[in-house]
Amino acid sequence: MKNISSVRFIANTLSLLLIISFSLASYSQELRVSKPENAGMSSQRLERLEAALETYIQDNKLAGNVAIVLRDGQIVFEAANGFRDIASDSPMKIDTMFRIASQTKAIISVGIMMLQEQGKLKINDPLWRYLPEWRGSKVALDSSGGADPSEPPPLQDADRAITIRHLLTHTSGISYGGGPAQQQWKEADIQGWYFADREEPIRETVKRMATLPLSAQPGERWVYGYNTDILGAVIEVASGMRLDRFLLQHIFEPLGMKDTHFYVPREKASRLATVYQPKPDGRGIEAAPRLNGMQSQGMYVEGPKISFSGGAGLISTAQDYARFLQMTLNGGELDGKRLLSRKSVELMTTNHLGDTPFRKGQGFGLGFSVVTDLGTRGSLGSEGEYGWGGAYHSTYWVDPAERLVVVYLTQIRPAIGLNDYEALRNGVYQAIID
Repeated sequence: MKNISSVRFIANTLSLLLIISFSLASYSQELRVSKPENAGMSSQRLERLEAALETYIQDNKLAGNVAIVLRDGQIVFEAANGFRDIASDSPMKIDTMFRIASQTKAIISVGIMMLQEQGKLKINDPLWRYLPEWRGSKVALDSSGGADPSEPPPLQDADRAITIRHLLTHTSGISYGGGPAQQQWKEADIQGWYFADREEPIRETVKRMATLPLSAQPGERWVYGYNTDILGAVIEVASGMRLDRFLLQHIFEPLGMKDTHFYVPREKASRLATVYQPKPDGRGIEAAPRLNGMQSQGMYVEGPKISFSGGAGLISTAQDYARFLQMTLNGGELDGKRLLSRKSVELMTTNHLGDTPFRKGQGFGLGFSVVTDLGTRGSLGSEGEYGWGGAYHSTYWVDPAERLVVVYLTQIRPAIGLNDYEALRNGVYQAIID
């Protein structure tokens, strides 16, 4: 009997230790809330920020918004204002899920850099090394000077191969189906960033893209387009994994991003924010239609769930995305899980455009815009700050000089007459007191 009791005691002790270890693991995946003053920010001044964000709901310009500010890796401000869905009177919550659209690009770019560190690709490699159909691209010439617009534009050979780095910096010459050859892209049914309704894998869509003309010579200028969707296909080839599984295994699970998906699991569907649009008369907002391509709620719950858009396809929460950004601010590591080396993050957040025109006071790195001249940009922040945004009017930035991570999520499209980004930025920086 004594031996049985000893065995039971050991078994119970091991079970308790296991429970504790699981609890600690879960706890390590929660961002810690801190009194703002402990991180050099003012609680009183942050109240101004919350009041400013609430104004857009009160004025019926937004249904709701969620904002989170981290300093020194701690939550110093977190607010959920307004409604996730007005019709059902459902309040916005911190864990509300949002279509983050082009904020997906930063996550895919990190995936590419992880594969470089694993020796599975090099960012200066030609794209055709991984996707052979991209060898020998053609460039459409601008024929707006009098040629028949119904006729295909004249073409010329690309004067160099598209590289992975061209895609990371949006200098490949690949647009979102616009430019001189927009009619050909339209006929191929490849225009715009919305992929959730497609019934073909992203690899097949990218193969069809390769048959269409570029809008500019590779390396010639900054052209926003399908670059990061193509990088998603590169990840699949280089890793041998489907894109959603690669991101889950190598980024989401290590970072504890439990609410980030390409398509919303049915049990989480009630947490997805509704997309709104301005009313035709400009007086207030209304829910976007359920199905209408890009101008809709999107098929993120119902639908084929086949196409994984690396350029604009993810759903996430403010806390999940803040964890991802904090990893970059930490030099590639979070909670003891290292995704990238510090030097890879430095390369990603350095301007790669040289003299190529972009935005005043800004350049572009490997997946992020980068502030290069604060005075020329003309808004509060720091040189070296990096970030981007999404088509549903979400935005984010990381300010290494001030040790800040800022995430702002809302769902309106198109965003007309809104200056909430400026209010957010001013509200964050005026609250710094150290």
